[in-house]
Amino acid sequence: MKLRQLGKSGPQVSEIGLGCMSMSGMYGPADRKESIATIHAALDAGITLLDTGDFYGMGHNEMLIGEAIRDIPRDRFLVSVKFGAMRDPGGNWGSYDARPAAMKNFLAYTLQRLGLDHVDIYRPARLDPAVPVEETIGAISEMVQAGYVRHIGLSEVGPETIRRAASVHPISDLQIEYSLISRGIEDKILPACRELGIGITAYGVLARGLISGHWQGAKGPGDFRVRSPRFQEGNVERNLALVETLREIAATRGASVAQLAIAWVAAQGDDIVPLVGARRRDRLSEALGALDLALTPDDLAAIEQAVPKGAAAGERYDAKQMAVLDSEKSGFGKG
Repeated sequence: MKLRQLGKSGPQVSEIGLGCMSMSGMYGPADRKESIATIHAALDAGITLLDTGDFYGMGHNEMLIGEAIRDIPRDRFLVSVKFGAMRDPGGNWGSYDARPAAMKNFLAYTLQRLGLDHVDIYRPARLDPAVPVEETIGAISEMVQAGYVRHIGLSEVGPETIRRAASVHPISDLQIEYSLISRGIEDKILPACRELGIGITAYGVLARGLISGHWQGAKGPGDFRVRSPRFQEGNVERNLALVETLREIAATRGASVAQLAIAWVAAQGDDIVPLVGARRRDRLSEALGALDLALTPDDLAAIEQAVPKGAAAGERYDAKQMAVLDSEKSGFGKG
């Protein structure tokens, strides 16, 4: 497993990371034993970065990871945690809270659930419009000084917010959606990060399964893709047609669609670390196969022709979510 540097100030991590969100019900039911086995398989394969959020399953995901890493040497993994999204007892989503006092409370519970004395990368999940980002980052910086956090990251914010945050404390990486059908960061956000020496941890590299080559439909009311525009009737058919063009290209390289899509993201720069959302060992094994797929200029040109920027039908989130994304307001271009 090769390593990549997360920005000028961040840690070295494996060239792909494991996103653990889907292990806690976001895409419908998941098998606990298989999820833990998948985390162990990822670590055994050399993956060092585990990504989560304290609101995934209302703490379930952190407890799951905590159980999985309990007997793993601490120098074999890094945990990246997002905070701030509010939930109610029914699992419904509310607002975001990135006040300094709230952040410290969230962090205390995160450390307890994970069974760790520090988080490797800590980041607000979204920009809280009621709290200046400088206050949030300044408070996390205090947690760095206290030893509870090693590095500070950001998530789903635009260039102006990135610059304001970086003026307070070095930022290791921006976590944001980036895939063959979500390429908006290329316009303003990615250039800003590169100017400032900030890495990218790319989530949604398979567009939540849409371009995995395995899409069989959402898994019931607990699966948030039921409401996602790209999965709605009319849009999903058009998007799956794009997948079939990718399947033809992948076949020429003896690869799967998922491997092609992951390899494409990884090929966009050594400062980008794709997060794969595998929750089963077979899907993890397939994703790891992308590491052996070195895309040639001809491959990249064929992919670009098959799925040009902006080709996807439907937005990446519903209208309510899109309205609160700082990345969409200030720098996330079409596609």
